[in-house]
Amino acid sequence: MLGEVNGEACRSYTKWRGKKGGARRDLEDLRAAIGHHAAEGFHREIVKISLPERGQPRDQWLTRSDAAKLIWTCWRYREMQKGSRRPTDDLKVPTSKRPLRHLARFILLGIYSGTRAGAIAAASPIPAIGRSYVDLERGRYYRLKQGSAKTNKRQPTVPVPLRLLAHLRRWHRASPEAKHFVEYNGKAVTSVKTAFKSAVRLAGLGPRISPHTLRHTAATWLMQRGTDPWQAAGYLGMSLEVLLNTYGHHHPDFLSDAVEKITSRNPAGERKAHVSGAVIPIRRNGA
Repeated sequence: MLGEVNGEACRSYTKWRGKKGGARRDLEDLRAAIGHHAAEGFHREIVKISLPERGQPRDQWLTRSDAAKLIWTCWRYREMQKGSRRPTDDLKVPTSKRPLRHLARFILLGIYSGTRAGAIAAASPIPAIGRSYVDLERGRYYRLKQGSAKTNKRQPTVPVPLRLLAHLRRWHRASPEAKHFVEYNGKAVTSVKTAFKSAVRLAGLGPRISPHTLRHTAATWLMQRGTDPWQAAGYLGMSLEVLLNTYGHHHPDFLSDAVEKITSRNPAGERKAHVSGAVIPIRRNGA
C-alpha cells in the first residue's frame, strides 16, 4: 500500500480532486498519518508526499456595511412556503419561521472574535467537555474545546470585546437553559455552510464569501485600525508571519517609512558626500 504512494500518484490525485487547496490539505493529512505510522514502528521506509503549490491567500473580507447587511438579512428573513396546496399555484408567502436568525449570532461572534467556525459553534456559557467555554463574568473566551488536545490551528484564550460580551450576556439571560450561544431548533449547530450561502445570496453579496470570511474580516479590520501586529496575531491565534504576509498591506503604517524616505531630500552631509565623492569631473586631453 505505501509502495503505491509516489509523486505521480499525488499529482494524479490533485488532478482528480480538482481544487489544489483541498488536495493539498488531504495530502498533508496523508503525510501526517504516514509519519505517525512510521513513528509507531510499523514501517521504516521513507515515503515522500508530493504536495501541489500553496495557493495565494484570499483577500476577501466584509466592509462594515456588508457585515451589517448580512446580519440584518439573517435576522429579518422569514421562510417562504406555498400559500396553496394546489400544484398549479406557485405563489409563496412568508411564514413565521426564522431559519437564519442563529446565523446573526454566528456572524457577530466570528467578526468580533476572529474565531474559527468550529470554536464558534462550540461556544458555550456553560463549561463542559467538548465545548469552547466563554466566561461571561470575567470576559474570557476559552476557544480550545475542553478535553481536546492542542493542534497546529491555534485556539488561544482571549479577552472578549465589550460590545460582543454585552451580546453574549444578553443572549444567556434570554435563554439561560441554552447550552450553546449558536443553536438551531434548540441544538448546537455542526455546520452553517448551507445556511450561510443562502444568507449571502439573500443579502446580495459576492459568491466567494464563506464562514471563514468572517475570520478574514476580523484580521483585516484589526490591521486597518492600526492594531499592533503582535497583539493582533495573538488575538486571532495566528503566527505573526501569516498575519503580516496576508493582511499587513491593510495596516496604515504599511511601507510608510519607504514612502516617506523615497521622496525626502538627503541630509546635508550626504548631499556633500554625493557631490564630492560620487561625481567624477571629466577633463579634456591636455587640460
